[in-house]
Amino acid sequence: MSLELLSQLETKIQATLENIELLKMELEEERQKSAALTEKNQQLEQDLNSWSDKVNGLVGLLNSEI
Repeated sequence: MSLELLSQLETKIQATLENIELLKMELEEERQKSAALTEKNQQLEQDLNSWSDKVNGLVGLLNSEI
């Protein structure tokens, strides 16, 4: 291999390594977003269950009054 080919290979490897680092950073950001969304989803499910219990309680009161 000529020195020029080795230089081109080195450049391509360096570009690939930089791309890998960028992709790793993007992946970490997406993991953080996913964790935040999972947490938000759990909170919303708890809120929904709470409201459902309240509504069922109120319907039960109405039924007992009738």
